[in-house]
Amino acid sequence: MLLKTLLPAVIGLAVATASVHASESVKVVMTAKEHDLVVDNRGTSQRMWTFDGTIPGPLVRVRQGEVVDFTLRNHEDNGNSHSMDFHAARADVLDEFAEVRPGEEKQFSFKAEYPGVFIYHCGADSMSEHIARGMYGVIIVEPEEGYSDAFPAPDREYVLVHGDLFEEGTSARDMTMGNRWVGTLVNGKVFHYDPVHDPNASLTLDAKPGERVRIYFVNAHINDPVALHPIAGIWEQVWDNGHPKNVSHGLQTVLIAPSHGMILDIVSPADRPTNNAIVDHAMKRAMNGGISVLMHHPDADPEMGRGDNLIIR
Repeated sequence: MLLKTLLPAVIGLAVATASVHASESVKVVMTAKEHDLVVDNRGTSQRMWTFDGTIPGPLVRVRQGEVVDFTLRNHEDNGNSHSMDFHAARADVLDEFAEVRPGEEKQFSFKAEYPGVFIYHCGADSMSEHIARGMYGVIIVEPEEGYSDAFPAPDREYVLVHGDLFEEGTSARDMTMGNRWVGTLVNGKVFHYDPVHDPNASLTLDAKPGERVRIYFVNAHINDPVALHPIAGIWEQVWDNGHPKNVSHGLQTVLIAPSHGMILDIVSPADRPTNNAIVDHAMKRAMNGGISVLMHHPDADPEMGRGDNLIIR
């Protein structure tokens, strides 16, 4: 009798909860911008194509089950059509991912159904050129159930995106074929966080000894995989595609395909200061920009790798 009395209320509560959950949405607006951008620590600039003026574009962070309400605006001063391809979306490549002409905009929505770390990028023709010029970014979809023993909460988080730098004036065809390649961009700059190999570099990644540092890594190279290794460290846990169910332990080097992403945790010794170099162990790419220094020291900036400071610019 009690069950019969409570059942309608329970069903009503479930329907109401589902309705609220289904209506949750995150509004994201980006503008495609073609402009000169600094690509190294010396201040060298060249013509790049971007989302919101930066490489990578803005970080999008949502929870599994939320709806992303997205609008792409193509600035009227641009000379090319652009588009948006979210790897976290299930959509229609001929509709939602269609090109947008200069001065126009396009809106579409998708539900973030799978947890993980995903690339987004421009898919307009030639896709090679649009990506290689910097039109990419990261969307993190947090698992609906949150953190757990299998997916522990980190102390700090950093987003790292490796991409290509070609000589100014390289054609789309040459980019596709890998010709006139000159360097690896790490979050938009060659040797961005590596004062060891570049005396002009002023930034590193910071943490305190013993902290769990989580790297959200995306490979935006148009052709090449990344062999990601933390020199003087071990990847404590690695989640392929960032999905909590795809976990490996104690890895030295992880191969990450073009357009793919992974979550990688590193835990340094707690009893002394240490440093790591997070490197693409393919030496061609490492010695042309693909190295980031992670420093573990007691006076680490408490704001680094927290809040909005996941992409250090």
